[in-house]
Amino acid sequence: MACLGVALNACADTRTATPDDPSQAALQPARPIHADGALAPEARGVWHAEAQGWFLQIEEDGITRWQDTPAGCYTAPPAGPDTPLMGQVEYTLILPSAEGDVAGFQYLPGDQSTRFERVARLPERCGAQDLNTETGVFAVFAGAMARHYAFFDERGIDWEARVDAARGQVRDGMGEAALRDVLASMMAGLSDSHTKLIGTADGEPFRIQDGQGETLPFVRESLGEMAWLVGLIDQLQTEVLDEGSAFTANDRILWGSLDGRTGYILVFTMGGFTESDVQPGSAEWGAAELAEFDLVFDEALSAFQDMDRVILDLSNNRGGYDKVARAIASRFAARPFTAYTMDTDADGTPEHVYQIEPAGGVRYTGPVTVLTSDVTVSGGEIATLALRQLPNVTHAGTTTRGSFSTPLAKPLPNGWYLELSSEVFAAPDGSIFEESGLPPQLEVEVYPQDAPVEGHARALRTLASGAPAQ
Repeated sequence: MACLGVALNACADTRTATPDDPSQAALQPARPIHADGALAPEARGVWHAEAQGWFLQIEEDGITRWQDTPAGCYTAPPAGPDTPLMGQVEYTLILPSAEGDVAGFQYLPGDQSTRFERVARLPERCGAQDLNTETGVFAVFAGAMARHYAFFDERGIDWEARVDAARGQVRDGMGEAALRDVLASMMAGLSDSHTKLIGTADGEPFRIQDGQGETLPFVRESLGEMAWLVGLIDQLQTEVLDEGSAFTANDRILWGSLDGRTGYILVFTMGGFTESDVQPGSAEWGAAELAEFDLVFDEALSAFQDMDRVILDLSNNRGGYDKVARAIASRFAARPFTAYTMDTDADGTPEHVYQIEPAGGVRYTGPVTVLTSDVTVSGGEIATLALRQLPNVTHAGTTTRGSFSTPLAKPLPNGWYLELSSEVFAAPDGSIFEESGLPPQLEVEVYPQDAPVEGHARALRTLASGAPAQ
């Protein structure tokens, strides 16, 4: 299931575990939970996903998701227009085990499944207390972070000490703005763009989030992000690429060539390729996104077949639908390969090993250079991690952002939304790049502060010439 955002911002899709052997379960057909007004019998009942802290109560009239936290078990307020998109979607497919006591649940067909275990009934603690108070919200926030956040050690955060220091500042009746400020102080310095608190306090919307790297904050304070992006695009089309290059796929992909010998593809986001009235997160939406992606890459790679090399530019990629990230890697693979692993329960053993098959469409298996920067994040980093496993790929540019994990959405009892990093992505050899980012094999400055537009053109010309980086 995708992050669903189509704007140029950091986002990621949900990647979770299959019910039994991931490689086998992924091949089994998933069944709609509700179809034509009828509930699939095997889906009925109560299901628990311990790693995510969720109970699903599934009945004929729909699904109720309960948030199971150390402070209590509750349902989130109904989604509204300001609810983050990750909080507006629900599972649509079930992948039951033969015994029926374990199942995978999917948002979209073909996604990896979240593992749930059937339980006899909803625990009595669910709905037993009112947590929509300042002290209740604080307890839920602190407990959810303690239970699910996977990278306190990597990011140098003593969470228990922060909770102890903040607890005395919280009292019922203190007000929304004061509570927001306390929670913000607990998140200070986390430097994780996938962990954020979103809501409205005293009528004013807020978004508490850091970890944006160096390039984006600098650009926003100087040129302005939109002016920077327009400058980069104009420079590509008028100065860098051969005549005839143009945007495709809803302004999310630009491709062309340099000096007639180097193919070039810029991908801004892993999705957002289509404009339609289809509900984001639906099966129809996912199919439309991948269909448009396939059209563009078939056309581009067909034109590149006789080129000396291809530059895949992910240096401004803000993430998105990870199925697209894997689809990109499949376009440059000559044979099946292990791309990366993912662990959801912090036990050190990955629940899923991602294998990527060569694409059925047009592929390019000659020399490929993947270009990244500290803007590259989330799905852009997933694609880079996968591509680095291919023998024909060189990773160039500067180190990526270091925010891989899908944001685990934990709506708080008062309607605020906490999203946090709970998944551990690793290379096939076990190397983890959360917080540190993926370092390039070939250092090339992409967005220097003294020339954040012109530097990008210099990097491309250096890579296209085959000259060593300076």
